[in-house]
Amino acid sequence: MGHKVAIIGGSGIYKLDAIKINTTHKVETPFGSPSADVMECEIDGAGFYFLPRHGIGHHFTPSEVNYRANIFALKKLGVDTIVSISAVGSLQEEYAPKHFVLVDQFIDWTKGKRARTFFEDGMVGHVSAANPVELSLQKRLYEACVGAGVTSHLGGAYICIEGPQFSTRAESKIYRSFGASVIGMTNVPEAFLAKEAGMAYATVAMVTDYDCWKEEHCTVQEIMDVMKSNYISAQKFVVKAIPDLVKNPIKFQAENQYAVMTDPKLHTKKHQEILEVLLKS
Repeated sequence: MGHKVAIIGGSGIYKLDAIKINTTHKVETPFGSPSADVMECEIDGAGFYFLPRHGIGHHFTPSEVNYRANIFALKKLGVDTIVSISAVGSLQEEYAPKHFVLVDQFIDWTKGKRARTFFEDGMVGHVSAANPVELSLQKRLYEACVGAGVTSHLGGAYICIEGPQFSTRAESKIYRSFGASVIGMTNVPEAFLAKEAGMAYATVAMVTDYDCWKEEHCTVQEIMDVMKSNYISAQKFVVKAIPDLVKNPIKFQAENQYAVMTDPKLHTKKHQEILEVLLKS
């Protein structure tokens, strides 16, 4: 198949000056349509795919994003390496606004509204989520952040809440007591679905604020200013990271090859079509 890289990110990422959009792909999946047509892009001649998680113009809430269709569409296009770029709140003093955190763990605090597995409707499968982030990819992305001059942290846990509201102060303090580093609304079930699809996945979490546990008020305008600064940092990061990942792909072992427990004789035509894409290497 060859190695192909994709970025899943916010609407602002594909507008970055460094990214040239060559074409778009309308991809149909058994799980419905992805958030948008998948963009085929390049940076300095290095080709990759981009998918705006919330749709063009940011019109899907975190709960409404079709995570299964997004991951399946990218796998169908041959992608095996996903870079997630996500805005987060910080739950720890040392992760300040404008810092990037390369997390390695997720805590699922969503409310069960999101379809979170490809294995259902008569097809049972289990994939280990002990290491939801591909550590070799995480390390490469961290090095790219540092090389781009962004203050960055290697390691940490991302707690994913349902949203779209932000936390209460009481909730924020509970999440801190869990030892979580940052808080967001989108990387679960995205990370786990990538695992089920046999893809390498890692998150670049861009800190916008201190959530609400810290006794200081943060205006929306201040957060928007930080986000603008983070996008400038993100541009420097993608220029460093993407060409390197394309030219020097990471090596990793897909952990989904023995996931399916159901007797193949019971697989329907739809099951077979799904597995043909998910298990492709």
